[in-house]
Amino acid sequence: MAALIYLCLQFLCFAFAIIGTCAQCPPGTWELLVENAGIASMHTAVTRWNTVVLLDRTGIGLSNISLPNGECRDDPTDLALTHDCSAHSVLLNLDDNSIRPLEILTDTWCSSGQFLPDGTLFQSGGNDDGTTKFRTFTPCESNCSCDWVELQNITLSQGRWYATNQILPDGSIIIVGGIGISSVEYYPPRPGGAVNFPFLAESGDNQTDNLYPYVHLLPQGNLFIFSNNQSVLYDYNENEIVSFFPQLPGGPRNYPSAGSSVMLALEGNYSTATIVICGGAQYGAYLNQSLGNDSSVNSTANGSCGRIVVTDPNPAWEMEDMPLVRIMGDMVMLPTGDVLIINGAQAGSQGFGFASNPCLTPVLYQPDQPEGSRFMMLNPGSIPRMYHSTANLLPDGRILIAGSNTNYYYTFTGDFPTELRVEAFSPDYLSANNSNLRPVVVKAPQMVQYGNLYNVYVTVLSSLMGTLEVNFASAPFATHSFSQGQRLVKLNITRNVSQVNGQYRIVFQTPPNGMVAPPGYYMMFVVNQGVPSVACWVQLTS
Repeated sequence: MAALIYLCLQFLCFAFAIIGTCAQCPPGTWELLVENAGIASMHTAVTRWNTVVLLDRTGIGLSNISLPNGECRDDPTDLALTHDCSAHSVLLNLDDNSIRPLEILTDTWCSSGQFLPDGTLFQSGGNDDGTTKFRTFTPCESNCSCDWVELQNITLSQGRWYATNQILPDGSIIIVGGIGISSVEYYPPRPGGAVNFPFLAESGDNQTDNLYPYVHLLPQGNLFIFSNNQSVLYDYNENEIVSFFPQLPGGPRNYPSAGSSVMLALEGNYSTATIVICGGAQYGAYLNQSLGNDSSVNSTANGSCGRIVVTDPNPAWEMEDMPLVRIMGDMVMLPTGDVLIINGAQAGSQGFGFASNPCLTPVLYQPDQPEGSRFMMLNPGSIPRMYHSTANLLPDGRILIAGSNTNYYYTFTGDFPTELRVEAFSPDYLSANNSNLRPVVVKAPQMVQYGNLYNVYVTVLSSLMGTLEVNFASAPFATHSFSQGQRLVKLNITRNVSQVNGQYRIVFQTPPNGMVAPPGYYMMFVVNQGVPSVACWVQLTS
């Protein structure tokens, strides 16, 4: 009997130890969605049909998924495989996590992208035979057979490799930078030359930390363009640099030493725009490795963040440190206005085999908290997401995590093999403890125009009280630690919430113009006390 009592007491102690430990677990949960997507996604974009476009490059030889119906791609200029029957892009159906192969014809290595106002995914540039190409993918319902189309009657005027796309207020696309390119270009093309940005082509540090520049459309219509540690305010209508911002301390911040960047949520009268840039590599890490100094793979990454209100008359960088150093991290705007920092490494630089010490722990950045209290460490994952990994916000509030290939070809051995698994990270607002606060959208408009009032009807298990928001989140093109076109706009709620037949009616006003929110499809979230609904897709038009 004594032995039995002892065993029972031991079991209780063990149980309480587990409970106590779990009570201290950091927020957030992970789930594996797809064991083998067939490709390692270098570029990722979420469509309005609850599907996700995953895209790699073509010059890698065979992927792990075949094109359908015995189709093959014949390209005599492909450096790896001139006759290729494997797919290098796939479509993930979020309803059942199924994968459908897509056909991409020319090399999309380190290309750029953005959604057009009609919901078409626009894609530009790349490497080798793809460097001047334009491609489009018009999303469709999951049971249809939409695929990539390569435009034949129009190309880039010069090859764009490692460039950035940004949609403009009129729905056109500006293409900024690329290897050795110091000018911009437009789709559709515009007449006349473009202003020269010397810092986009020559960094002055022999390392060219100026690729994939950070480009943000400000609510006044100008562009914030950042590369290496320099940034300008660019008036694309007048084709001139309006002003230069102070240099960001802490070393280079763009590829191959990239951190990441976001523009914080636009709200109120939309007159203020704040940019945050976090992480990066130590200067010299990439340069030393490219010269054969393998020890630089262990050079500690940068842990600082710079924050600047670019609409201030005298803008200045406010510096703070993340709880973890990080290179190649992705910054994802959450529906609440907080920022998730995820993926990447803690040492080295970007490039094939140039980084080590994967950073498995996500960090939540809470911009409304006072300085010194803005960062929170979250529940770590278990899969390294290194070079060529992505992170995208999903309509249900989860974050889709895909990709990671530090190898030139698909390689499934070594410290960091090619990663074909796709995961989702759920922030704490999706925990069971918050389920009674989560709104359910019953009725919402499918198309809205600028500056008008609309109704959205929701139900919720608890009462709607405290902070209530209706927010528009864009669907960006995520690649190389930066989400091109990412923005979150908090809409103004114009009347008190009324309750009718168990439903709450919320009256909101859409953004005033395309400078605040360019035309296109947005995920519309209703947020109750920090807990977002599943988003409805809404098309914003003029």
